[in-house]
Amino acid sequence: MRFPSIARASGAGTLTLAILMAAGTASAATAPAAAEPKTEAKPPENDDGNVVVVTGRRLSEASQSIGEDQVTNTVAITRQALLSAPAGVSGLKMLEQLPGFNVQTDGSLGLYEFGNSVQVRAYNLDQIGFVVDGIPTGRSDPFGGSPVFRYVDNENLGSVVASAGAGDVSVPSYSSLGPVVRYNSIAPQKKAGLFVSEALGQFNLRRNFIRASTGQLGPISAYVSRTKLDSDLWRGAGGVHRTHWEAQLHADLGGDSWARLKFVSNDFHDNDSPTLTRAQYTSTTPDLGGKTGRYRGYIDTPPNTTPGFAPSVAGVPYSNTNYTYTAPLAINVRNDRLYGGTVHLGIAQGVYLESTGYWEHKAGYGVSPDSYANSLSIYTGEKAAGLNVVAPKGTQYGKSGVGGNRYGITSTLHWDAGINHIEAGIWGEVEHYHRTQARYNTTDGSPASDPDLSQAVFLRRDYRADRNTTQIFLKDQVTLGKLELTAGFKGLNIDYVQRGYRDYADYYRVVNGVGVAGYGPKSNQVNYNDLFLPLVGAVYKLDPRTQLFASYAENMAEPKGIDDIFSVTLASSNGVVPAPAPERSQNVEFGIRTRQKELYASLATYYTKYKNRIQSITTFLAGSSGATEIYYTNVGRVEAYGAELSGTYKPGFLHGLAYFNLSATYNHARALDNVMNGTAILYATQGKVLPDSATWLVNGGVTVEPASWLVANFSGKYTSGRWSTLDNTPGSNVPAYTVWNAYVDIGDGWHLGPLKTVKARFNIDNVFNKDTLAFVSTTATGDGAFRPLSPRTWQFSISAEY
Repeated sequence: MRFPSIARASGAGTLTLAILMAAGTASAATAPAAAEPKTEAKPPENDDGNVVVVTGRRLSEASQSIGEDQVTNTVAITRQALLSAPAGVSGLKMLEQLPGFNVQTDGSLGLYEFGNSVQVRAYNLDQIGFVVDGIPTGRSDPFGGSPVFRYVDNENLGSVVASAGAGDVSVPSYSSLGPVVRYNSIAPQKKAGLFVSEALGQFNLRRNFIRASTGQLGPISAYVSRTKLDSDLWRGAGGVHRTHWEAQLHADLGGDSWARLKFVSNDFHDNDSPTLTRAQYTSTTPDLGGKTGRYRGYIDTPPNTTPGFAPSVAGVPYSNTNYTYTAPLAINVRNDRLYGGTVHLGIAQGVYLESTGYWEHKAGYGVSPDSYANSLSIYTGEKAAGLNVVAPKGTQYGKSGVGGNRYGITSTLHWDAGINHIEAGIWGEVEHYHRTQARYNTTDGSPASDPDLSQAVFLRRDYRADRNTTQIFLKDQVTLGKLELTAGFKGLNIDYVQRGYRDYADYYRVVNGVGVAGYGPKSNQVNYNDLFLPLVGAVYKLDPRTQLFASYAENMAEPKGIDDIFSVTLASSNGVVPAPAPERSQNVEFGIRTRQKELYASLATYYTKYKNRIQSITTFLAGSSGATEIYYTNVGRVEAYGAELSGTYKPGFLHGLAYFNLSATYNHARALDNVMNGTAILYATQGKVLPDSATWLVNGGVTVEPASWLVANFSGKYTSGRWSTLDNTPGSNVPAYTVWNAYVDIGDGWHLGPLKTVKARFNIDNVFNKDTLAFVSTTATGDGAFRPLSPRTWQFSISAEY
């Protein structure tokens, strides 16, 4: 693989990096190993030398939870708090506990990839960088991306650490405009054993998890885990099926050196549910399955003698458009593998080099139905143009294939030199991506029958994309008594090229009502680079328990949705679309964090401004019922400012019986420009609220521990009103809502014979069965499309160790 940007990277920063890396490599051969540096923060001590800390069996570790010693607003969920989540919850839904993160998911576990959204400050899911055990996950989009929830299981996580704004120059990411989230796995345990969990729940949920640990075998310790989850959809026919494997091996290489091998396998298969218009959600007229409101969903395939499904074309049994409302042709299949290896080499006292290599293999496809009438129209044009296509037989099998590989390596040199703590590093990644899209016949035209992939009815896309990314960084933290100063920069270079058939017009065109040959395969490419993206910050310790912090950072990101942007064909010519400018951001933060005897808390204020914002726009897919597709448009500049508060209070007068947690966010996010078409205003968006952006988010709860074997929690999340359109069309707002959740843990610490830590947990999501619109698919004007909040859902799980 090649990293072309290395050759382009020049200047003092690159020279310093090269010197540091060379010095580190040379020292590795000559210097003795030092004590292993600690990666977990320790709680500060008070003036009397006693540790000041708020503790609870479901509380995150205090110093990490509030981001102690970080120049940015960094918050975390550590293992104690993760244990309270329902078994099988997605890695994305975990973020809703953190201040600033507006997370909307389809279903209580958040496993439907096309029904998840995250808004934080002025950013959304595609503009957040995700890292799993030092491995960047790349793009977050379900088609061709690497959504983080494919690569984590709740039981194997040690912490989830998030920076909502400025991020860190050392984090490898080409998609982040500031926010970064890091998922850190637990290390293999020292004793051999088994951990087993079984969960049952509503909608025929069944999930089992087992982790086998080798214990310490000389210098080696390891574990392997397997998860199997099966459930019906909460609305409509179909289900969710997930088989997930994780393995980790840790090797002590002596002294300060160690190595880690990691493997993740994720096989996922689920059915779609329809995206709804507001009119469909509020209508009292049942759908084809007899459902109304939030329960509208795709149905099993009925015989064509069923009222409403009679053939619309003589001799074509499944030509009725209503067959596009069936579940067998609304599926998603993903098969992903991730391999990683990390080597941590102690070089000298306070000096180490850590490198991680990884390979991700992605394969899968999605299927949506296509009506006989729509398929026939496109087939007729492509046949006339001379393409090798066959006539439609009924309702078509619309297959969109995704696949590819990512290869990369990160390397960081850390050097403690007196008052200086220097880090320098490099990240290189190559990604190959293949996207196809076509419609095929089933064996007899029925949605319930097997596809015949030898009979293509029409062709739409077949392109390959290559992305080469290189990032360098240099950072120095200087300790001056109570004051710690941080300064650094990163340089990012991205080369992107796309080749192949972009859309229909490359296969065929209609001229004077007749299908003729298309433009043929095309190629488009772009380079994005900025070798100086700075970060400066400071932490001032007012006393051992309270800190002030401030930071300023600049970021550049590859335009989100670039695969889809480049796959657009022009109506006027065979040319390619112009490459959009990269998204750029400036982030400023000021805040205070404290940890007292009964309280720990963090308060941050921020200002964010960025330009060249790319906004996703959702439209309904022609020839389908409730399926959508997304295109992207540049909406100019955006600014946001606000405040984020998080804290936990454990009052002493309750003598440990209960503690309270709260996170609250005020976010003012607005567009600064209109969307233009030449000199004319296309959409009047200047001064309008960003779509799907909530001004207020409040998340809080109370946890009680009345006995050593009992923990219970009741919590609520308030999301203020949001807009579904770029121009804030009157009537396109989504009402505010509050949802309440609860859980109870019984038997924490119980031992039964050879079994230890036997525990039962009961979770209820949406306790009061709130019925409202939650997930928003943004449109430019008019009104958006939506997914409703899932109804009250219960789950029971039991776990034990052996």
